[in-house]
Amino acid sequence: MFNRFFFLFVIILNFNISSWVTAENKILFKVNDEIITTIDISNEINYLILVNPKIQELEQSEILEIAKNNLIKEKIKEIELLKNFDKIKINDEQLELLVKNTYNNIGLNNIDQFKEHLKNNNIKLKLIKEKITLNIFWKQFIYSKYKNQIIIDKEKIAKDIKNKKTRIYDLSEILFFLDNDESFSEKYNIIKSSIKKNGFENTALVYSKAESSEIGGKIGWINETAISNKILLELNSININSHTNPISVQGGFLILKINDYKDEKKQSDAEKEIAKVINIKMNEQINQFSNLFINRLKKNIIINET
Repeated sequence: MFNRFFFLFVIILNFNISSWVTAENKILFKVNDEIITTIDISNEINYLILVNPKIQELEQSEILEIAKNNLIKEKIKEIELLKNFDKIKINDEQLELLVKNTYNNIGLNNIDQFKEHLKNNNIKLKLIKEKITLNIFWKQFIYSKYKNQIIIDKEKIAKDIKNKKTRIYDLSEILFFLDNDESFSEKYNIIKSSIKKNGFENTALVYSKAESSEIGGKIGWINETAISNKILLELNSININSHTNPISVQGGFLILKINDYKDEKKQSDAEKEIAKVINIKMNEQINQFSNLFINRLKKNIIINET
């Protein structure tokens, strides 16, 4: 279906994307009636490089596939949200705080540095704000839709944090699903071979369906009290720089890599740590419900090459 798409962009990437799309912006495909153009793909690639420069280590066709899938997912979110709301908007103060978090995460100190960095990478601040707004609004929507199914044992979390020494893991993830015509062993062998050849981060960029995929599957530091016993058992069986076997989770399979870990003494600010762990568990379940819901919506979405 997308042969023409790849043909066009193999040509584009062999030259200069920005100058090519400026000269001629083409509609590549439609998600229902929402169009995705060469400029959209170019902007998405620039954005992916901004948040995770390692993506440039991948093959051109893989980068294009990631950009295409990200844009399709965004269009699905937009279509569904606009069925339920007049517009997609979040509080201005919240947006500015999230923009600050974004530029701090790439090592910049203020908005002026960020604007200059975006300009050098041919990205508009408006695009960053639109992506942040869409993702936060979508998470709020998913939470409101599934909040009665989100289960968090706050008492257990508080007890674990206050009463014992805990281990904190720096983790990365690959979340994958099986298509109708795929077997588990076939899909896992492909992913395992890619990890061996391209590394865990680049494999996450290509194959992971988690929100973290665009930053190479990086989750960051997580207290073991925020991790289920089932997953913790797998983590306890591997070493730093190793990854687990696929763990069955709601709707798919999860592979975790330990980048590092450290043992932490009893928290001086237990309440703050409790709130942090609750937030991690909340986001984890929201992401699971989000993936399931998007997969369900996708079955009724028409994607056509133009």
